[in-house]
Amino acid sequence: MLVMKDTDHTLQLLLDLDGLNYVYEGGYWIRYAVSAVAMRPKWPHGIKYSLTLHDRQGKRIFGIDNAHSAITRLGPERKPPHPDAADHMHIDGRICRYEFVDAESLLADFDKGVIAALKKRGVNL
Repeated sequence: MLVMKDTDHTLQLLLDLDGLNYVYEGGYWIRYAVSAVAMRPKWPHGIKYSLTLHDRQGKRIFGIDNAHSAITRLGPERKPPHPDAADHMHIDGRICRYEFVDAESLLADFDKGVIAALKKRGVNL
């Protein structure tokens, strides 16, 4: 594992979630894929992550990741604070920019997105 300088507890928690799958009511499930990487323009925070929510058939219905470059074309998301960073969200087939602040915010934002997506589909939480 790559040793990261000044690692905070939420970043370590995020890294510890790697490989976790969690099943919700109705067959919906989430997957965490997280690893420490060398800092570079695509991964300026030193982690590569993919946090995703899937339906019963395995189709991604919500996710936040930086595993691949985001393709956005319109609106203010064209000029993110780190223009080379790959951080983005998938919401019902649409891709939009995501501004990574820290691991704690990422986990909170993912949780909010999962709850919203499941409620939209009538899942009791």
